[in-house]
Amino acid sequence: MFVFVCAGCGAELTAPLSQVALPVRAHQQYGNGLQLPVLMEPGTFAVEPEPWGPPWRRWEEIGPDEAAARGVHAPVHALSDGAPGAIVIAPGDSRGAVLIPEKRGGACCGLAGGDGPNMACESCGLPVATRIDDCSLWQAVWLAPDAVCRLPAEGAVSGPLSWPKLMAEGKGVPPFEPITLWGSLSGASDRWSWSPQWEAAAGVALAHLLAASEGRAVSVPDGLTAEMFQRALDALLPSGPPARRAVLAGPGLPAPDADADILLVPSHPQTGEVWTPAGTVTRAYSVPLPFGVWLRLVFPEQQPPVPASRLMPDDVLRDDPPTPGVQGVFRIDVALFRYTLARLPAVRGPWLRDIFERPARHMHAGNF
Repeated sequence: MFVFVCAGCGAELTAPLSQVALPVRAHQQYGNGLQLPVLMEPGTFAVEPEPWGPPWRRWEEIGPDEAAARGVHAPVHALSDGAPGAIVIAPGDSRGAVLIPEKRGGACCGLAGGDGPNMACESCGLPVATRIDDCSLWQAVWLAPDAVCRLPAEGAVSGPLSWPKLMAEGKGVPPFEPITLWGSLSGASDRWSWSPQWEAAAGVALAHLLAASEGRAVSVPDGLTAEMFQRALDALLPSGPPARRAVLAGPGLPAPDADADILLVPSHPQTGEVWTPAGTVTRAYSVPLPFGVWLRLVFPEQQPPVPASRLMPDDVLRDDPPTPGVQGVFRIDVALFRYTLARLPAVRGPWLRDIFERPARHMHAGNF
């Protein structure tokens, strides 16, 4: 457990927190005028290893050599010139910091952080964090890495869950969820939509799938996995055999077939570790998926209701109406797709660079 304090005066700025992996959706912008929930679970923090936030430098100022040294292998609009290591927490875990009213950051419905840190230490006034709660952004507080210090805190310390324990205790992320709309004449309202978490996960995974394809067709398992990826893969890759075969693999599943070319595997929500088959050497390319999304791909249906009397046990489903479906095809998050693809060396290949540099063509065709 850790607590973050002000680098200027030592005042505590957070509750005691445990570190987890940075969610792939951390910088996602979803739709327009939508209200997204809090990014981080209470009592947790994550670290962004790359520089993030203002000041930003345009590609023309950076050039390919400096970008490659930073792990970026294709032209992007701009890269952050801020300090790496920003710490993200749930707003409810913030302590001893107040908003700076004039630092609204060009926001639409809330705070966007475009002007840099918009929260100051209540004790000494040092700008220490950026509160994000604008529409279409995940709500969070980002602690400035050069304005805070991390100190050990009292509390129970437990290591990350093992894969078997995670399978027993972990929760899947439903593919559909209600999204709150802001600004309607009748007030806030909800509509059911594909989960933003799924669209973010698909953006990251599709970049890896294309890199693993080596320019050949790729087939994925039927069902939700195909609904996520197959339409985009068929549109972006040439048709015809020999296709590369992607399969779901991970803890609790049989060992993947020896002839599988690509493995869709979970990443650990606490450590970020990507699952690998135990005791075997495989030539297959591992494509990471957030554990909660992967779990629902492997086990798409929840356990059926079980008759019960008296108090209802935690593992028994209520007799509620089924989750409604959604209209329309699944859309992959194109911004996260391009963000991930730019950081894969394979993007330097001509065919993959063409996909990266002409996203509008594929968006108009409905591939994203």
